[in-house]
Amino acid sequence: MRRHELSDEEWAMIKDLFPPGGGKGGQWRDHRMVMNGLFWRLRTGAPWRDIPERYGPWQTIYERFNRYRADGTWDRIVEALQIRLDSEGLIDWDLWCIDGSSIRASRAAAGAGKKGGPKSPPITHWAAAAADSQAKSTWLLTAREFPWPSTSPPVKRTNRRSSKKR
Repeated sequence: MRRHELSDEEWAMIKDLFPPGGGKGGQWRDHRMVMNGLFWRLRTGAPWRDIPERYGPWQTIYERFNRYRADGTWDRIVEALQIRLDSEGLIDWDLWCIDGSSIRASRAAAGAGKKGGPKSPPITHWAAAAADSQAKSTWLLTAREFPWPSTSPPVKRTNRRSSKKR
């Protein structure tokens, strides 16, 4: 077992959660080998094309990563691991967090326009209420429109051209 690869015990916990093999051309590459290649890529931060050949073609690993996201495999794995860890008393649900990163964006990303450029469209604010669901990584939300009071001062309109000269 190499540094970034799943141990036999780790693989035993998740091996039954993957879809059955049999892609377009017949047999799929081994799920464990693909997962090891994926973990190598995620843990090193290297580009997809730099995944070592021992894990198979990088395109296969990339496609499988996206397929698992689309078909819910990742959600099933996280949920199964959460259930196991919770039953063993190893999860503190008050501290559970998948990703706590923060990335600063430019003012334009927040809707600010450039000086002299066209004005940004009005923003509609939404309030989201959490749906009643079990604790897991994916939360179901119901969104509804929420009237938001304007914090801008009222616009004063003055038309200097129409003022009468005395």
